[in-house]
Amino acid sequence: MMKVLLVDDDKLILQSLKITLSKEADMTVIGAISDGREALEICKVDPPDIILMDIQMPNINGIQSTRLIKEHFPDILIMMLTTFADQAHIKEAMAVGASGYLLKTDPLSDLATRLRMLHAGTGIMSADALKQLTQKENPALKTLTPREHDIARLVAQGLSNKEIAAELFLSEGTVRNNLVIIMEKMEVSNRLQLGINYYK
Repeated sequence: MMKVLLVDDDKLILQSLKITLSKEADMTVIGAISDGREALEICKVDPPDIILMDIQMPNINGIQSTRLIKEHFPDILIMMLTTFADQAHIKEAMAVGASGYLLKTDPLSDLATRLRMLHAGTGIMSADALKQLTQKENPALKTLTPREHDIARLVAQGLSNKEIAAELFLSEGTVRNNLVIIMEKMEVSNRLQLGINYYK
């Protein structure tokens, strides 16, 4: 029996996923939770075989949670299930140990089959996510430092300077100064253009 843990802060999505997977004879849903930190605690008590993990969540996001879980439980397989289809999120998720990346626009009818494939050792990638990975990356991105990448990515996600500062443990002044440099490197004049060009 394949044990699956669902992690998403959208209760309707959690309910749909639980109903869908509970119909499968070879799967059991051991939990449906909305917090990445709680996911780590469940892994300590009753490790699942697979975690279906959202990215945007309170407290710690799905990528941070994936990193922590893989550090402590490398054998647990993590499938991202998210609305984010951009290169930055996909690459970041894969870098911290995710074995699959699906989008919430993918049909639920295929989910159980994809989880079985993942469990059997096949990496799973949504067709739309794969298309993003094969697109040519903006060459200006290669000129950004790791910190500048983090700031640019959060700007592209719509965060304010104050929110970015809190997320990256920086001062607002440092964020502002870095943004000036980032915009020069990316040859843009405002945050909207930066967001568009970052994911171009």
